[in-house]
Amino acid sequence: MHSTASKASGFIGLMIVQIILLALFWLFVRYSDEALPSDEGKVLGEQHVSKYPHFQDVQVMIYIGFGFLMTFLRKYGYSATGYTLFMTALVIQWCILVKGFFHMEDGKIGLSLVSIIDADIAAAVPLISMGALLGRTTPIQLLFMALIEIVLFAANEYVALNIFSICDVGGSITVHAFGAYFGLAVSLMLRPGKDQNEAGKYEGANYASDIFAMVGTLFLYVYWPSFNSVLADGNGQERAILNTYLSLAAATVTTFIVSALVSHENKLDMVHVQNSTLAGGVAIGTVCNLLVGSHGAILIGIIAGCISVLGYRYLTPRITAALGIHDTCGVHNLHGMPAVLSAIASAIFANFVTQENYKSELGAIFPAMVGATENSNSTIILGGYNRTASTQAGYQLCGIAVTLLVAIVGGVLTGAALKYTGVRKLQKDEQHQDELFWEVPENKED
Repeated sequence: MHSTASKASGFIGLMIVQIILLALFWLFVRYSDEALPSDEGKVLGEQHVSKYPHFQDVQVMIYIGFGFLMTFLRKYGYSATGYTLFMTALVIQWCILVKGFFHMEDGKIGLSLVSIIDADIAAAVPLISMGALLGRTTPIQLLFMALIEIVLFAANEYVALNIFSICDVGGSITVHAFGAYFGLAVSLMLRPGKDQNEAGKYEGANYASDIFAMVGTLFLYVYWPSFNSVLADGNGQERAILNTYLSLAAATVTTFIVSALVSHENKLDMVHVQNSTLAGGVAIGTVCNLLVGSHGAILIGIIAGCISVLGYRYLTPRITAALGIHDTCGVHNLHGMPAVLSAIASAIFANFVTQENYKSELGAIFPAMVGATENSNSTIILGGYNRTASTQAGYQLCGIAVTLLVAIVGGVLTGAALKYTGVRKLQKDEQHQDELFWEVPENKED
C-alpha cells in the first residue's frame, strides 16, 4: 500500500502543473482582436459572441453529460463526476496552449471564445479515453494520460484538418475515434493477468447508479446537436442540427428494438439505452453539415444503433476474453465504431460533392476542392487545391486511417509509461470504488 504522503506528493505535483500553465499563459497568451477594445462602431467579436449559447450547451455536455454518464458504477459516483470536473478544467487550459502553438501569430496565442470552444470540444477526447479505463486508474494516471493525449490529439487534428483538409465539423474522426482507440490502447497495456480478467468486486451498477447514468445520457442527447454544429457556419450549421437530431432519433428507436431482440428474455438492457441511443450523434458527426438528406441521416442513425448494441452484446465480451482489454464504459461501441462509420459515410458523400449543389459553401466545407485564397496561402495542403470529389473522398479515408494509427500507437506508448514507471497503480481490490481518494459517508448497506 502507498502512504498518505505519496498521495499528497501526487496532488502537489498537479498544483505545480497548474502553476506552470499559469506561467505559459502569462508568456504566450493574449486576447484576440475580437476580445480587445475597438474603435467606436466596430464590434469585431459579435460573430464569436453569437456562439455563446452553443458554448453553454457544449459545457453542459462535457461537465454534466459525460460526468453523469459514467456514474453507473455503484461505488464510483464521486470519482466519475469529480474527476470529470477536475480533468476538464485542467485539460482546457492545456489545450488552449497546445492548439495555440500550431496557430501562433507573432509568437503569441490569440484567446477568443472560439478558442475556448475548441478546447472544450478537445476535452471530450481524454474523457472518452477515461471511459475505457474507468475505475482502474488513479487521478494522477488520468491527468498524465490526458496531458500526453492532448498533445498527440492536437498534432493529429492539425494534420487531418489543415494538411489533409478533411471535413469533420462534428469531430467524429478527430475527437471520437481518437479518444476511443487511444483509451483502448492504454487499457490494453494496463490489462490485468489472464487469471484476473473477471469483473472486479464493484465493477457493476445498481438501480440508483443506473438512474444517475441515465441523467447523463439525457443531457448528452439533448445537447448533441449543439456539439456537432457549434463550429459549422451559415446554412451548414442548421443542416448539422437537423441531421444530428434525426440520426439520434433513429438510433434511439433502433437501440430499443435491437436491445430487446438480443437481450436475455427479450428485456431491454439499460447499458444499451444509456449508450447506444447516443451512437447516432457520433455517427453523423463528420457529415452532419453535408447534404446527406433527412433519409441519409436516419439511415446512418439506424446503422449506428445496430452496430453499437451488437457491439455491447457480442463484441465487447469477446475482446475482453481474447485480448484482456477492459472497456469499462464500452467506448468502442459508443465512440469507436460509430466514428469509423462516420468516416466511411464522409468518403461516400464527398464522392458526390459538386459546386452546383454546395454553391458558395463548398470552399468553407471542403477548402481543398477550390482554389487557394489569400487566407490559405500560408497553409500547406497535401496534394494541393482544386481536388476532385473522388480525391477528397480518398483523403477522408486517409484522415481516419492516420487518426487510428496515431491514437493506437500513442495509447500503447502512454500505457507503457503508466505501467512500467513508478506511477502509483491500483490493485485489484482497490478498483471501481471512491474510498481510496474520497471521504465517503458510511453506508451500512454496502
